[in-house]
Amino acid sequence: MKLVQPPITNLDFVINLIPQKEPFVMVDKLYQFSEDIIVSGLTIQENNLFCFENIFLEPGLIENMAQTVAMHKGYTYYLKNEPAPVGYIGAIKKAEVFDLPKLGSELVTTVTILHDIMGVTLVEAKVECDQKLIAVSEIKTALA
Repeated sequence: MKLVQPPITNLDFVINLIPQKEPFVMVDKLYQFSEDIIVSGLTIQENNLFCFENIFLEPGLIENMAQTVAMHKGYTYYLKNEPAPVGYIGAIKKAEVFDLPKLGSELVTTVTILHDIMGVTLVEAKVECDQKLIAVSEIKTALA
């Protein structure tokens, strides 16, 4: 796996890798990238749509995982100097949330591409906070 050196923390650049725009952005860093793995980061801010009473809620964790998948596709196309296609979530399976992070926490999300065939991608996603696993899921996406 290739570490992105230095990690990409420019929010404008990161937002250009995904189709979502503010205030619905749930990734703000790119740490690692390879053909089949990406690692993103998110620092939970007070103005986050999914932050309630200083806790980042379950839909935010799912959206963070999905946007990490989108970031993988976006960065792949960025490296090829081509516009990234728009994709959609086809299915979310086996989503489990073990803990909810607090305001100011840093999420580190790892997505592993299991299958990518004819525009349909199946991934395994895991979210860690303070080096503790807090959520996992399988997500299937499809290109538009």
